[in-house]
Amino acid sequence: VQLQAYGGGLVQAGGSLRLSCAASGRTSDVYGMAWFRQVPEKEREFVAAISWSGRGTWYADSVKGRFTCSRDNANSTMYLQMNSLKPEDTAVYYCAADSEDSDAGLGTMEPAKYNYWGQGTQVTVSS
Repeated sequence: VQLQAYGGGLVQAGGSLRLSCAASGRTSDVYGMAWFRQVPEKEREFVAAISWSGRGTWYADSVKGRFTCSRDNANSTMYLQMNSLKPEDTAVYYCAADSEDSDAGLGTMEPAKYNYWGQGTQVTVSS
């Protein structure tokens, strides 16, 4: 499975961006998916996760109410709609996927759960 994340860029505070993560290869192995982000010298941070059906979604407290995670299984793509962006949202955003579905357990928020990772896309929010 290969994951390609794109859609990052430079935006002013209060603006919006939509990230996409396209899966290719053995997509039948893709069940749970997630977004993480990372800034230099800090650990990778959970942002959002989504179950295979899309009915289950989970968010970090810092993005609840501003970000929405969704997916289109027919096109093997996951999205992250980011609204009301803040300078502290500036980071490299990574998409991840796992061969097991996501649930409400704490493991869903852990990078170690995910077998597949995209290359990251930079999001920069200016004040």
